[in-house]
Amino acid sequence: MLDRIADPRGRRTPYGPPDAVERLAAALPSHMRDALPSVIRLGSPWPVRVDVFLEDGLAEQQVEHWVRAVSAAGWGGDAIDLAVRGGRVAGVRGRAGDRVNHGRLDPREWHAWQPRAERLTRPLVREDGRLVEATWETAMDRVVARSRELLARPGGWGRLAFHTGTRLFLEEHYTLAVIGKAGIGTPHMDGDTRWGAAAAAAALAASFGADGQPGSYTDVDHCDALALWGHDCTASHPVLWERMLDRRLGPGPPAMIVVGPEGTAAAGEADVHLAVRPGTNVALLNGLLHELIAGGWHDAAYVAAHTVGFERLWRVVEAYPAKRAAEICGVPVALIEQAAEILGAAERLVSTVGQDFLGSNQATAAACQVNNVHLLRGMLGRPGAGLFQLGGPGCDALEAGSAADLPGLRNWADTGHVRELADLWNVDPAVIPHWGPATHAGQILRYAEEGSVGLLWITASDPAATTPGLDRILGREDLFVVVQDPYLTETARLADVVLPAAAWGERTGTVTGADRTVHLCEKAVEPPGEARTDLGILLDYARRMDLRDRDGRPLVHWTDAESAFEAWKACTRGRPCDHTGITYERLRAGGIQWPCAPSSSHGVERLYAGGRFATSPGHCQTFGADLATGAEYGEERYRTGDPGGRAFLHAAEFEPSPEVADDQHPLVLTTRRAPRRFPVRLARLGDAVPEPCLEVHPGDAAVLGVEDGDLVRVESRLGVLEAVARLSGGRPGAVVLVLDGQGEAVTRAAEELTLTAWDAVSRRPLRTAVAVRLLKAGRRGDASLDEGLCSAAAHLGRGAAVRPEVTAAAGGGEAPERYEEV
Repeated sequence: MLDRIADPRGRRTPYGPPDAVERLAAALPSHMRDALPSVIRLGSPWPVRVDVFLEDGLAEQQVEHWVRAVSAAGWGGDAIDLAVRGGRVAGVRGRAGDRVNHGRLDPREWHAWQPRAERLTRPLVREDGRLVEATWETAMDRVVARSRELLARPGGWGRLAFHTGTRLFLEEHYTLAVIGKAGIGTPHMDGDTRWGAAAAAAALAASFGADGQPGSYTDVDHCDALALWGHDCTASHPVLWERMLDRRLGPGPPAMIVVGPEGTAAAGEADVHLAVRPGTNVALLNGLLHELIAGGWHDAAYVAAHTVGFERLWRVVEAYPAKRAAEICGVPVALIEQAAEILGAAERLVSTVGQDFLGSNQATAAACQVNNVHLLRGMLGRPGAGLFQLGGPGCDALEAGSAADLPGLRNWADTGHVRELADLWNVDPAVIPHWGPATHAGQILRYAEEGSVGLLWITASDPAATTPGLDRILGREDLFVVVQDPYLTETARLADVVLPAAAWGERTGTVTGADRTVHLCEKAVEPPGEARTDLGILLDYARRMDLRDRDGRPLVHWTDAESAFEAWKACTRGRPCDHTGITYERLRAGGIQWPCAPSSSHGVERLYAGGRFATSPGHCQTFGADLATGAEYGEERYRTGDPGGRAFLHAAEFEPSPEVADDQHPLVLTTRRAPRRFPVRLARLGDAVPEPCLEVHPGDAAVLGVEDGDLVRVESRLGVLEAVARLSGGRPGAVVLVLDGQGEAVTRAAEELTLTAWDAVSRRPLRTAVAVRLLKAGRRGDASLDEGLCSAAAHLGRGAAVRPEVTAAAGGGEAPERYEEV
């Protein structure tokens, strides 16, 4: 099998940009494109290349049938077909005609579909401190009884909370949102999107009025400049990276700017690489914005007609000439000037923003400054002018409302939006939580720790595997924990009730990818044992709870995935994420982008054509917040300064990271995930795992007397760990912990080592940089590395929780499996 991580340039299919006529055709609305003569090529020029991964010894002609699905390895929205043989998935194939991946597969795709150990097949309940198998009737009776008991107490709606992962389908997210927000009325709904996509969504809403990626993947075909802000696309979005590489290798290649650490494939490919100091992203962007404005490289007419805030933006960035920005960021001033020239001269710019921006100091503010680049240049809403805030999976949770936001990208502070939902669901508006911002995931856990939340329902997520100290919270006697998952995860082991759910490929539903493309994923095989679909579990809970609207009819009135999708469509009518023109029948022909009204044949490929934004009062998703403090501005202030459909140019002063180097801790540590061949690592306890690797600059290593391969001890103010030193050509004063398949111990040690801070606007936890000192711990082989690794919990003397026993469930008599998410 070809390893395109080890050889990202293998099997390349170089191509050039469309011609002028094709670019003009691509800019037309879909109904006008349909009327063009067939001689004009309307599709992407990116060549098709169909990748196929099959079980060893299996030929394509031996596949019994192929079932349409969506990538399980990433969240870009790659369309795939599942090979079914003998009632199980035996391979995957990229879908040639799909608009997203043109037949290509994420290199990790096949491994994402491999059978995993500890699959749950029957419900589990806790008896005498042990999880034992039970019937569905027993398990659901316990969940419903505890729910009703809590709801009967004063303020009972605030005693139930939901933490949801990103692997649900849109229909399941929406069903959960209706149960939680209209049936129970709890504001405590959030999940894994808070750790990933929250800052991206907050930045998009702050600048443009609503969440939703402005661009289309086809913008890579048209662009003459690519800017990658804070991520290695090879590791995070390999199919998108292949598209970029193919353009770079074809005629008329786009220039490339990369902001991020040394040593990545993206950094090696870049024409200009800016390895800025961790946490200085706002200073860099302020310097680039200064150069664009001072150099006359902005579209003054577009800015005047379609934006607000230019004067204040200039007042702020005027103080950040390239020289000052270079000093703050620790990069040569010439590189900032070169990057500004590429940004300023580009006719069609595509930007992608990743985790080194969205999970770093001033996350939302930094992402907004990238939005400002596109607004100043008028680089939105036309072919080749694309912007992607790639915060991670979770589009469906954010749109459908199972996370903190209201469904349909509605504004919790807009009483009109609340009334719309109340009318749609036929409930009293007072039931829908809208008296303040929804509770974010970290605060939900705090409430659980304090005892005000009495039931925490965790679906499709394993937060205990990556959140230090969560085992102590979930182990509280007064907290009833429900876990709904296909596997016996670390979190499931701590639950009071475990509900076995169907996995990817065992149920039907829709998924939204990074460029707003909706795909249908159809059931290919049966779930094992008594496992049920997530939708089926939620529908059963709503029925048992007897949730009804104010006329006494069932609140959740749909019965399967397609009817749930139809209910969701009604919720989106007239909203920025309008799905009313999408049907399962149409999705069986291929992915469709939202918004898509019934009159549209393809959906809207690019948002904000003509400079029309979702910022009008009554339409916007947010009334805005201060980027420095996160304080909400409120409706009155927003309506007073009505932007009238124009975008916001948000200015932000650079604020140094609260974690800075000093004499005691003279180095700054960041973490980086290496490109992975496997999306999920499964290792039995006691198995060997890759050694944690710490990249150290040779100059720093020489001062410390550290040689390549030495064992070094990394100490922060919060914790310690040990790793093998690798001398690299990175930045002096910075060390990088490379996470590449290590197990739970190393992952938790890294989490506990780093500083926990919060982004002011998105409330996303930030763990990207921490001041540390290094001590040489010996030569590799002098002592067991496993013995050397230790977590901050042990270092600070905090006791580890005893793992609950499991009997008669998913191999309870064997050593448990260890799971690590990418």
